[in-house]
Amino acid sequence: MNVAEAVGRALVAAGVEQVFGVVGSGNFHPTNAMVAAGARFVAARHEGGAATMADAYARISGTVPALSVHQGPGLTNAITGIAEAAKSRTPLVVLAAEVTEPKSNFYVDQEALAHAVGAVTERITSAEDAVEQTCAAVRRALHERRTVLLNLPLPVQSLDVPDGALAQAAAPPERVPVEPSAAEVTALARLLGQARHPVFVAGRGARGPGGRDALEALAEHHGALLATSAVARGLFHGNPWSLDVSGGFASPVAAELIQGADLIVGWGCALNMWTMRHGRLIGPEATVVQVDDDASALGAHRALDLGVTGDVTRTARLVLDAGGGPRQGYRTPEVGADIAARVRWRDVPYEDTSGRERIDPRTLSIALDDILPGERVVGVDSGNFMGYPSMYLSVPDQHGFCFTQAFQAIGLGLATTIGAALARPDRLPVAALGDGGALMGAADLDTVRRLGLPMVVVVYNDDAYGAEVHHFGPGGHPLDLVEFPPTDIAAVARGYGFEAVTVRTRADLKAVADWVAGPRSAPLLIDAKVVRDHGSWWLEEAFRGH
Repeated sequence: MNVAEAVGRALVAAGVEQVFGVVGSGNFHPTNAMVAAGARFVAARHEGGAATMADAYARISGTVPALSVHQGPGLTNAITGIAEAAKSRTPLVVLAAEVTEPKSNFYVDQEALAHAVGAVTERITSAEDAVEQTCAAVRRALHERRTVLLNLPLPVQSLDVPDGALAQAAAPPERVPVEPSAAEVTALARLLGQARHPVFVAGRGARGPGGRDALEALAEHHGALLATSAVARGLFHGNPWSLDVSGGFASPVAAELIQGADLIVGWGCALNMWTMRHGRLIGPEATVVQVDDDASALGAHRALDLGVTGDVTRTARLVLDAGGGPRQGYRTPEVGADIAARVRWRDVPYEDTSGRERIDPRTLSIALDDILPGERVVGVDSGNFMGYPSMYLSVPDQHGFCFTQAFQAIGLGLATTIGAALARPDRLPVAALGDGGALMGAADLDTVRRLGLPMVVVVYNDDAYGAEVHHFGPGGHPLDLVEFPPTDIAAVARGYGFEAVTVRTRADLKAVADWVAGPRSAPLLIDAKVVRDHGSWWLEEAFRGH
């Protein structure tokens, strides 16, 4: 057995069951070896899409997938998706063929490229060590929660591995939860015992098994309200004390209640500029606590009154066990009534600006929320439109929303939803895209159709890069560079084998209801011509970060 085959088989033996990529000469043999060993390979139409599919699959499944790419341009094509995964600390192995001769037209410094976007690297250096080095890459991805580029040099691939080498390959042990110190547990319990208006903000670090139950029990004991970062949306779905998402997406009543907190605890949440609106959601007298199992994350975005290094679930349970009587806290009847009546964006009154030619995105999103089945997984692209599907389309739990937005790149939404759909085949996948991102990622409409995914793709189509239109337009700047002639995206989708409908008014959505009620034998694209008269409410928050 040569190195190329051994590496592919070792990845599967180490627990990699799902692979995405585009196959070229350099990664042909290891990818085929992975398939022969039992992994599922999904061929994307572009490496950038493949990278994002792998990222989304990891987020929703909780497993470590692989991305397989050709040397040089295969890796550079994938780099935006890899950057998103790396910035989000997604456990992912990127298997890349590598040329080592600088005179080759395929040569780039792949190690430096990976480090530039925040990934870490491993390399296969010999036939004797190939299996162990492969397993080390998977182990590092899982235990350190990192995106790992595993370089596989072409000259090494054809070397023969020693007999029996593959027997060394095994899945790494599960990551051991980090135990918080007794002093930190006591300090947090004391702060909760003193708080009159506590708010918990849970992030990606709280999405694991047992996270919801542990945080809900602790919050109930101390009368805390519950919120999430955008990436953890759905974690507290159905809880009557849930404020939904904190930050730029927060509804007015949610923002008001978070600002009124005298104690804010971030659980596996960075409390960054997005989640805390650049600090404006933190009251001047509020105590701020952050719990994270990575000590380097504590205080990375703002000053803390207390940092707790520990696993979210374990820490919450220990704090609950620390004692103290139950408290009403923030959970008064008045607050409960406010949350029930006004915390959802769809319950916030608005002036419907729909006309005969274009539909208000709020009206569109509310109608789709009512039409589409509740058991769904929603993937959202970046752009002016993104707040509408993110906050008006409900999701059943934290596995129902996939938000690849750490890098704020547009064009990732369709691939995000493909990866999420494969991780949750029991749910209806819903991709929410702007027209710019939809056309960037259009090649993978073919992947949706080829895989037979019963996906709904919603395109919020304003014939422009709406974020730039609404950011620069009020200043009188020319907008010719960011506005485009109308495109019939429904016709594009039909060319890929989709059913498609153009929506200008609410009445046009009957075709969507008919598709939902029918056999769903082909995916559906909704080319929604949305009004262009205003930027979405979150846009001002987004541009503050530029």
